[in-house]
Amino acid sequence: MGNTLIQKAGQIAVPVKQVERAVNFYKEKLGLTLLFTSNGLAFFECNGLRLLLSVPENEEFAQHSSTIYFQVENINEAYEDLLNKEVIFIDEPHLIAKMGKTETWMAFFKDSEDNTHALMSEFEV
Repeated sequence: MGNTLIQKAGQIAVPVKQVERAVNFYKEKLGLTLLFTSNGLAFFECNGLRLLLSVPENEEFAQHSSTIYFQVENINEAYEDLLNKEVIFIDEPHLIAKMGKTETWMAFFKDSEDNTHALMSEFEV
């Protein structure tokens, strides 16, 4: 057979403790579009990437999720907006890397289920 060529990540599963609470966080605070819920699963659209929120079937999968880096145009505005929605941040927006004229800024936050995610913004200076 031919080579497997991965084009992109299509879906990321995020382990949660309470689906209803997590749905509220991702919908109301992060502003993601809820596609549907079914049998304790919730699916969100994130610009071509689907997020699946679910309670892990088994204890070995109950650790925290991978960090999802949500890209935003203006990290300071997004940070202030989420602070106003009582999202808990671990740090303030800060410079992570400078590659040529491009700066990468990030700010890390906790979701309602204690998973760590981040806002990220890249722009030319």
